[in-house]
Amino acid sequence: MTAGHTTFPDLARDVRADFPILAADLDGKPLVYLDNAATTHIPHQVLDAIRAFYGNDNSNVGRGVHTLGMRATGRLMRSRERVRAFLNAADAGEVVFTKSATESLNLVARGFGTQVVSAGDEVLISGLEHHSNLLPWRRLCAETGAVLRIAAVDEHGELSPDSFRAQITERTRLIAVAHVSNVQGTVNPVREIAAEAHRHGVLVVVDGAQAVAHRTVDVRDLDADFYGFSAHKMYGPQGTGVLYGKAEHLDRMEPLHLGGGMTPIATYEDGPVGARPPLKFEAGSPNVAGMVGIAAAMDYLDGLGRDAVGAHDSALAAQAVEGLRALDGVTVYGAQEPRGGIVSFNVDGVSPHDVGGHLNASGIATRTGAHCAFPFISGLGIEGSVRASFGVYNTPEEVESFIKALSALEKG
Repeated sequence: MTAGHTTFPDLARDVRADFPILAADLDGKPLVYLDNAATTHIPHQVLDAIRAFYGNDNSNVGRGVHTLGMRATGRLMRSRERVRAFLNAADAGEVVFTKSATESLNLVARGFGTQVVSAGDEVLISGLEHHSNLLPWRRLCAETGAVLRIAAVDEHGELSPDSFRAQITERTRLIAVAHVSNVQGTVNPVREIAAEAHRHGVLVVVDGAQAVAHRTVDVRDLDADFYGFSAHKMYGPQGTGVLYGKAEHLDRMEPLHLGGGMTPIATYEDGPVGARPPLKFEAGSPNVAGMVGIAAAMDYLDGLGRDAVGAHDSALAAQAVEGLRALDGVTVYGAQEPRGGIVSFNVDGVSPHDVGGHLNASGIATRTGAHCAFPFISGLGIEGSVRASFGVYNTPEEVESFIKALSALEKG
């Protein structure tokens, strides 16, 4: 990667050599990887950082006074500070490491939601949420006697602040919303939703899994109360996630797990464990290599320039939409431009899985099905779709190959 290259379409050509997997042999076909919303690939800069940790600093963290233990502890602390800076959080203590966005959202629902939601209260989510931002709130409502309410999407499957405003009542306690839809790349008006919610004293939880790889995320500007995401959707390793929470909320929140590392003392008697955020939410030996990896991924994205990355991914999505709409019998979902690097579509008379199989025969990787957003997909009147999602290493030529392969299916 050459620092400072931020012009579309040069960005992808500059960075492709950073990703070893792009040279994979798929039975003689080059890989065209358009499944980035599921998992992005990892550049050698991130792989090297993880390898260097295991090769030079690997040890458990916390109270070891030997050299490797102190090195590992330092790497964890620097990684937490890197995440703080990436999100523009006020303090590194507002950064909790988890294993995924899913765990982050469950932590809020179980550890915080139970303290602010009671029988007869309401939890409001949007009609386009991933199951990970639906099921934890459904269970919370079932266990507390609260009511789960849904902010409707329009005919294009998109949200407006008005759709939330219309549903907020004096019993609303929490709003949970995706920053970017994982189905069709809709960029939701999170800042406006949060402002409206806070006017009513309602707290806002944001699923940022599909946002952090494509745009600058400033949690203080958004005024999110909680914001969760995963490393593996932003060029980092699997098994690592982040929960940002405002300090006053984390102080109040209860941990999901208890054990070593999250408290300095424990006794045989009942009583508080004496833990403080963020460590009270990180029981057990931490995934330091994953934390090093996510910090390295953030360095990588910032080196490219997050605005440049967002412009690149949106431009490819726009190119794909234009090509898809030129094909007879293809329906593209969503009306918003630009998109968050995701395009969802169907081909008349052909199941999404068959379309995905046809594309795979040409070495093109896409996602098919309901995308863990079954209520939203059902609301569109379909059983599933094909999803193409774009990353920094994708090129306009790959989009052309994608459209050409679909055109061959159309003619067949």
